[in-house]
Amino acid sequence: MNNQQTVDVRSFYDEVPFEGDITESIKETFKQQGNTLLNLSEHFNKAQYKLALSLMLQCKGHVIICGMGKSGHVGRKMSATLASTGTPSFFVHPAEAFHGDLGMITGDDVVILISNSGETDEILKLIPSLKNFGNRTIAITGGLQSTLAKNADAVLEIRMQSESCPNNLAPTTSTTLTMAIGDALASALMNKRHFMPNDFARFHPGGSLGRRLLTRLKDVMSKRITKVTPDSPLKEVIVGMTQDQHGIALVMIENSLIGVITDGDLRRAMMRSDFDINSFKAKDIMTQSPITASQNSMLSEAEELMRHNQIKQLLVLDESKTPVGVIDFYN
Repeated sequence: MNNQQTVDVRSFYDEVPFEGDITESIKETFKQQGNTLLNLSEHFNKAQYKLALSLMLQCKGHVIICGMGKSGHVGRKMSATLASTGTPSFFVHPAEAFHGDLGMITGDDVVILISNSGETDEILKLIPSLKNFGNRTIAITGGLQSTLAKNADAVLEIRMQSESCPNNLAPTTSTTLTMAIGDALASALMNKRHFMPNDFARFHPGGSLGRRLLTRLKDVMSKRITKVTPDSPLKEVIVGMTQDQHGIALVMIENSLIGVITDGDLRRAMMRSDFDINSFKAKDIMTQSPITASQNSMLSEAEELMRHNQIKQLLVLDESKTPVGVIDFYN
């Protein structure tokens, strides 16, 4: 017996002691952060961003990200985005770095230091060691006159008037801006390096995107296909199509494909004034020169071909142009 009580979400909402319309607070947060991002897009220091990107492009080691607290959480995401888009990167916790993890950093690395104030103690303690190693540094900070900014090779400003937190204390808008700065750097590097979907898939082989971009048609095609001759009676063709999981029939002369019959071809044939199921043959209703793809083509290429031509099935051919399978597309 289930002793759990069912919660009425609507009555729970009615009993929550919100003062005023709480959705206005949510809307205001969205607007404030959105406007701040728009403002940054119009007033960022292009020279400093070009310098930062130049340092990252010329980096022979890793782009290392350091940040404390919420900046550290954003830094981990930033590092993960860079690493998955062609820029070797990892995150180092600044406090741990000061107690031994500096050994992970080499002189070939570029280090991005994140601190909204630019005066975070754990970050500043790293600067002498990084200078001694010969590392180039990029500061992401809201304090252009801060200690961090004055000691960095490039400075990317977290440009804002206040946090969207009601008390202007919790990192909210500042972390949104920092996240956007990291994404902007990663996107710019992808464009500069001509980082393409196939490159992305190599770093994401386990995901659906990796599967589509790295999988060839011969690995996923269905090999069950119905074949008929040009003179096959239409009744025979229909029986074969209904037994076929794809609902199509390939019109063949020996090993040569000369046409295909789909349910659309059947419907169009039935609309003809001269339609006669007893006299029509496969060649009378087939579509000649159907769209095909090589069995060595990538699944992503096949999906794009099917989407462009608005078809649900694609015939797969081997090197001798003989049909060997069918791909279904339901997206």
